[in-house]
Amino acid sequence: MAEADYVVVGSGSAGCALAYRLSESGAADVIVIEAGGTDAGPFIQMPGALSLPMNMRRYDWGYRAEPEATLGGRRLQTPRGRVIGGSSSINGMVYVRGHAKDFDHWEAAGASGWAYADVLPYYKRLEAMEGGDPVWRGLLGPLNVRRGEMRNPLYHAFVEAGMQAGYPVTPDYNGERQEGFGPMQQTIWRGRRWSAANAYLRPALQRQNCRLLTGEATHVVMDGSRATGVAVKRRRRLGEVRARKEVILCAGAINSPLLLLRSGIGPADELAEAGVETKVPRPGVGRNLQDHLELYIQQECREPITLNGYLNLFAKGQIGMEWMMLHTGHGATNHFEACGFVRSAAGIDYPDIQYHFIPAAVRYDGRAAAEGHGYQAHVGPMRSKSRGSIRLTGAGPDAPPSIRFNYMSHPDDWRDFRTAIRLTRELFAQDAFERYRGREIQPGEAVKSDEDLDAFVRDHAESAYHPCGAARMGAADDPDAVVDPECRVIGVEALRVADSSIFPSVTNGNLNGPSIMVGEKAADHVLGRQMLPRETLLPKLAEGWETRQR
Repeated sequence: MAEADYVVVGSGSAGCALAYRLSESGAADVIVIEAGGTDAGPFIQMPGALSLPMNMRRYDWGYRAEPEATLGGRRLQTPRGRVIGGSSSINGMVYVRGHAKDFDHWEAAGASGWAYADVLPYYKRLEAMEGGDPVWRGLLGPLNVRRGEMRNPLYHAFVEAGMQAGYPVTPDYNGERQEGFGPMQQTIWRGRRWSAANAYLRPALQRQNCRLLTGEATHVVMDGSRATGVAVKRRRRLGEVRARKEVILCAGAINSPLLLLRSGIGPADELAEAGVETKVPRPGVGRNLQDHLELYIQQECREPITLNGYLNLFAKGQIGMEWMMLHTGHGATNHFEACGFVRSAAGIDYPDIQYHFIPAAVRYDGRAAAEGHGYQAHVGPMRSKSRGSIRLTGAGPDAPPSIRFNYMSHPDDWRDFRTAIRLTRELFAQDAFERYRGREIQPGEAVKSDEDLDAFVRDHAESAYHPCGAARMGAADDPDAVVDPECRVIGVEALRVADSSIFPSVTNGNLNGPSIMVGEKAADHVLGRQMLPRETLLPKLAEGWETRQR
């Protein structure tokens, strides 16, 4: 079909950043392969419509996880973007770097050169943070980031409640101190979703040396132990895109491990069972799968000031018209405008619970949770010890993968969720919510005991859509690692993986930001450049964390 120096599979968060940087100098040409179609139109570009694209088969791979015994046999959706921009075109547009200690843990796990001091320069290179402190934040990068405007008084009530409960206020959780309550940051610019496609891919495609090819990558083409290209299915025809230098998989948390497995790179016994010839045995491929689970804690609001008043068709039409004409109003925000990061107990050195607050009581599909008005906090533990796997069910690309997260399989997960629910109830009980607070919609005031809370978690916990880790980065001599610290697939020449699948452990927050950072840093590894100089900044931990929860 085509040939280029570098063949990038996937136009998601990392793939767009990688293509932009690889083609930046003009010295090499790049082909980006994307299975999905255009991201044009209001469903994706209007931030307020965020619940629509992730529920549309047109934009999503349609994956569902296996039944989870710990969740009552429920099969949770695993939406992954099948569209230009990948999952950055269907996500919630929340921007979180992750805590500094997350990356220090990566390095301790064998990802040498990925400590906070190493990745901070890449975060600063990628960001254009509105009103950011240049000591901690980037101001001139491709990715526009802004703080939520917090015009609804309930946002301020949430932050005030956090302060009344004894937590600090943090004006920039991506800066010196993550812990605390404050405005949430959004990848929104001039009222539009600022996806990786808008930030990186469109500018890259203006260059003569970067091309986009629409088609589904089915496997990596190998010559012995060297990757030479990618097999691509286009309009029911199979062809090959050849790489003169390297193939880089940026197909995402599910599809990059799948492509490795379908290419014969993975656990030999599992490949044989699926009818795939083992070319490079790598037992870690498909293992170490992680995600964040969350709950919606919902409260009735006694004043008619919430977004529940805009869920009817007439109001939605008005919002859509204003957005299309002016890119302003309720359509120009994702409504996640206030947040919190707290520690669940004394002795935990950095936050392990995250809050997203919205002035509405709704489900993720955008439907009302109850009659009348309400508000809710999305809350969940950030560092679950549960681990899952991705496996093949057949040799061909049409065989659906087996995705099993093993949610709540570690006993600590249950304790952490109980704590998260009780801490949220404490927040909603503060004086800041006094004038607004009605009855508790969910879980409901009768749900109090450990057993009742566990049953609520089992029946209502949902994925926060942060899968990662199934092609783990580690030391080259680690038998369970899949890629080395330069993102090279261990045991294979000219093949790398650069996306959230290489995370050794899930970061503290949403994954779009860290995934873009991986694409930025991986580009310098691919090009053989010297890494950006390490930073010496040290983030603040809570004083007295050893003995105090707050």
